[in-house]
Amino acid sequence: MSFGQGGPQSQWDPWTPQSQQQPQQQSQQPWNSGNGDGTPDWAALAEASEARAKRRKLLFIGGGALATAAIAGAVAVAVVSANGSGQASDSPSSQLPSTADIPSATATQPSFAPTSAPPPLDPKDFVSSAKKDKAPLGPDLLFPGTQLTMGETVYKKGPTADTRTCGSAAQGTLPKVLDANACTRLIRVTYTQGGTAVTVGVAVFDTEAQAEKAKKEADKKSIVRSLSGGGVKSFCTGAVCRSTTNSYGRYAYFTVAGFTDGKDVTEKSTGVFRAGDDLAEFAFRQIRRRGEAQASAAAQG
Repeated sequence: MSFGQGGPQSQWDPWTPQSQQQPQQQSQQPWNSGNGDGTPDWAALAEASEARAKRRKLLFIGGGALATAAIAGAVAVAVVSANGSGQASDSPSSQLPSTADIPSATATQPSFAPTSAPPPLDPKDFVSSAKKDKAPLGPDLLFPGTQLTMGETVYKKGPTADTRTCGSAAQGTLPKVLDANACTRLIRVTYTQGGTAVTVGVAVFDTEAQAEKAKKEADKKSIVRSLSGGGVKSFCTGAVCRSTTNSYGRYAYFTVAGFTDGKDVTEKSTGVFRAGDDLAEFAFRQIRRRGEAQASAAAQG
């Protein structure tokens, strides 16, 4: 079979679908130039091949653009999903939060001003003036019970007394000191241990300043009057005895200690000194406890 004979040949184009099944249209480029010499028109074939190459190149370029767009869309969706939102923001960048407004994992924890409890109430304040010292007061309240134990020593409680005329329960220079500083009350109680007796007297004033002044003005002759009776013999009425003076808050407290047999107290009478110191210490503790009880009640109320 020669190339120049026969009717129009069917051309198969691998880039044109169904080119094998459909006959070539009359408008397509013929295999020959129509010169009838049987020689293929190589120029026409080259032009057709070049056209097909260009079309293939365009298809590749278009497909690449579509693939790039698809990948960019997938990345955008992934970013939105990672941010936990199903919708992307269409707000302009000027309306988006600044980096300063975005919480940081390294941001410092919020701090709060330290809080502190109010200072505890001072017990002494409640026994420093009559305006605040309102708790009941009496010999058996200030010196309760029937005996007192200080360390290993047990003192037996004896008679008690309570007077509003302070000078009548004092002797020496003490009546003048109490009256000059407006003493309003003098409470006394006697304790005994063996042949030793101690009377402790607590003078009550309206203010701490008055009690402090009374303590300073008292001298060696300022002595509280000993209290006997109820099985306690008279003591310190003519013999030498040992006395002490002190104050706390609006209270001044005094002791007088001696022997119940009338003997004089000397520097070697250590039992008498110890008894006087024990009762002075107990008087101080009881006055302080009075303030503590009132401070506690005020704090709870």
